[in-house]
Amino acid sequence: VQLPASGGGLVQAGGSLRLSCAASGRTFSRYAMGWVRQARGKEREFVAVIWWSGGITHYSDSVRGRFTISRDNAKNTVYLQMNSLKPEDTAVYYCAAATSLSTLTSMRAEYWGQGTLVTVSS
Repeated sequence: VQLPASGGGLVQAGGSLRLSCAASGRTFSRYAMGWVRQARGKEREFVAVIWWSGGITHYSDSVRGRFTISRDNAKNTVYLQMNSLKPEDTAVYYCAAATSLSTLTSMRAEYWGQGTLVTVSS
C-alpha cells in the first residue's frame, strides 16, 4: 500500500498550492482520508479529513476557511487545496487513510504515506 503525496513546493505568503495523494495497493473508497503535517522541530498535527462518501469533512482551526479537502474515489485520490498560505503552514504534509474519522484526527491512522514539503516564504 502506498500513499504518496505530491504537489508541494515553494510559494509566497498569500499564494496557493494543491496537494494530491493517489493511493495504490488497495481501494480506500470506504476509508476516511486526510492530511497531517509536521513542521521542523514540532510534532505532527492534524490538518483535514474527509469521510469516504465525501459528505463529512473536518479541519483544524488553523486551516479552516483557507484549505479545502476533497476526494475522487474512482481515482483513489484525495486532494488538499491550500489558499492564502502563511509562513506557519510550512511543513511536510502527509497523506493518511483510516477506518474512521476519529482515528485519523487522533493521529492513529492505519495507513500513512510519504510526505511532500510545503514551504511558504514571507
